[in-house]
Amino acid sequence: MNLISWILVGAIAGWLAGQVVKGRGMGLLGNIIVGVIGALLGGWLSGVLGLGAAVTGFNLTSLLVAFGGSVVLLLILKLFKK
Repeated sequence: MNLISWILVGAIAGWLAGQVVKGRGMGLLGNIIVGVIGALLGGWLSGVLGLGAAVTGFNLTSLLVAFGGSVVLLLILKLFKK
């Protein structure tokens, strides 16, 4: 997957996760960072759970994996914030 795909998937997934967990986005750069880290986390979690899904390009599966990982990441960060 090329850099532009990672940025687009990260931005969309980070923004969606921010809407779900925090109720608002975190700005473009924050959304991209959360989304890219969430994509890595989501890919790892899907492998551990035996789902076999991965971030492979700009497609629905990649967005769902990145979104799931981003939500998990934001929930973990929320636990440490309190």
